[in-house]
Amino acid sequence: MQYRKFGKENWKVSEVGYGMWGLAGWMQSDDKETAMALDKSVEMGCNFFDTAWDYGAGKSERILSDLLKRYAAKKLYVSTKIPPMNKKWPPIKGSSIDDVFPVKHLLEYTDKSLKNLQLETIDLMHFHVWEDEWAGRDEWKMTVEKLKKEGKVQAFGVSVNRWEPANCLSTLDTGLIDAVQVIYNIFDQSPEDVLFPYCLKNNIAVIARVPFDEGSLTGALTKNSTWEEGDWRNIYFCTENLNPTVDRVEELKKIVPLGMTLTEMALQFIKMNEVVSTMIPGMRKVKNVESNMRISDGEKLNAELYDVLRKYRWDRKPCAWSC
Repeated sequence: MQYRKFGKENWKVSEVGYGMWGLAGWMQSDDKETAMALDKSVEMGCNFFDTAWDYGAGKSERILSDLLKRYAAKKLYVSTKIPPMNKKWPPIKGSSIDDVFPVKHLLEYTDKSLKNLQLETIDLMHFHVWEDEWAGRDEWKMTVEKLKKEGKVQAFGVSVNRWEPANCLSTLDTGLIDAVQVIYNIFDQSPEDVLFPYCLKNNIAVIARVPFDEGSLTGALTKNSTWEEGDWRNIYFCTENLNPTVDRVEELKKIVPLGMTLTEMALQFIKMNEVVSTMIPGMRKVKNVESNMRISDGEKLNAELYDVLRKYRWDRKPCAWSC
């Protein structure tokens, strides 16, 4: 496993972290299998774990707490998130931060996460959604400073809304935000335009989320794919999005090098960008952990292949199914 500096913090985090959304509140989650997968990730050098209170109403945080206990002698970095009070992902345009992140809510959910994780200090706490028009409000700034001063949170981040990577620049200008979590993958390359240069210049850590485009870049989808009732992917992968996505993935499959899988190629693409501090694929099985962690081997993707992959950029527009 290779490690990278995490922005202004004196942390060395694994190139491949662990996204823990799918470990709680999803269909077919198995706690025993989850524990084995998490153990394998630590064994392979992973030290960055990303969760959120809203992943199973605290269950994912409690799963992480158990892992921290099992590896108390190791430094494992904990990243979690405060949910929006009105439960809107992404926030409604023009909404007030008073309805999303009032001070009382920020303090309450920080304490809830500390209790779930059984920690005195959270390494990295995110605002789970964000709108840059909130940047000028003083209440959230004073709360961030208060929680850092009290030692409850070491660093703060924002999780940027889908396909709006620049919707945080004024907030980053405050100097109070240490990390940005953003969608970045073979299809979604737009963070490179404005956000990544800003983060490089200002030493802001970047966490690449959704590295597999919600699963399409695993190569398992077909134009007939459906999910159980209540699974949000039925909305995201509606016909309007599913059909062109499958077409693009089928083209990508044709250029996967011998001895490499599509998922490995997807992660290798992200690894090529040195602005990215870590990426957080979701993993529920040991075999997936082994495959994903293995790409952090110190080797770079073939430059010619990388140039080809950059041509697969797909600038989709936010719409009803994308939210």
